[in-house]
Amino acid sequence: MADDLPKRCHDCLVRDTSLCASLCDSELAELGKLGRKVVVREGTVVTSEGDDNLLCANIVSGAIKLLKTTPDGREQAVGLLADGDFVGQPFADSGALTAIAIRNTELCIYPRSSFERAMADRPKLERALLERTMRSLNEARERQLTLARKSAKARVAGFLLGLMRDGNMGSIEVPLSRGDIGDYLGLTIETVSRQFTELKAAGIIAADRGGRTVAIHDRAALQSLAED
Repeated sequence: MADDLPKRCHDCLVRDTSLCASLCDSELAELGKLGRKVVVREGTVVTSEGDDNLLCANIVSGAIKLLKTTPDGREQAVGLLADGDFVGQPFADSGALTAIAIRNTELCIYPRSSFERAMADRPKLERALLERTMRSLNEARERQLTLARKSAKARVAGFLLGLMRDGNMGSIEVPLSRGDIGDYLGLTIETVSRQFTELKAAGIIAADRGGRTVAIHDRAALQSLAED
């Protein structure tokens, strides 16, 4: 049955980590017929808050920033999605958030209505989405606590740890600028830059000034700071 899979499913880098991991080959073959691969360039708006909610997507590679408009018209970063994450909100007629690619991003896109029908026929897919939604809700609650209670250093340390999805040592890509990180963490760009400088001076991380690649040298120390 694996021979019936579309080539993009055979070659997909996130087949085992995205929602598709909940499906057997025959189910994945049927879902694959509904989707199409799209590469969006950095800065492209994937979905807009308030617009008709027409699509859902898995992120194959890249990164997407989620924004919410405040009552005074400013945009606030409220989420960050990366490889294997799901973009979109089934069963909602209009978009609740704006999603912007913050680097060149490959998506596997499904029409929302078709994806909703696929979930109705595949309880495992629906459960997988529910589990991800609950995890995102828990992360949002944890972030709310971080913004209310934790120091600037703890916020930056926790942010970097959140990018270490496999929990391993090594280099990580930071998809946000220092200004975007500040916006996301409720800090000024100067405070974010100062925290990066202090983490480098302490030998916990290494990074070029303003660079997007950060090497984590002492994960235990970073974890300790994030818990302060």
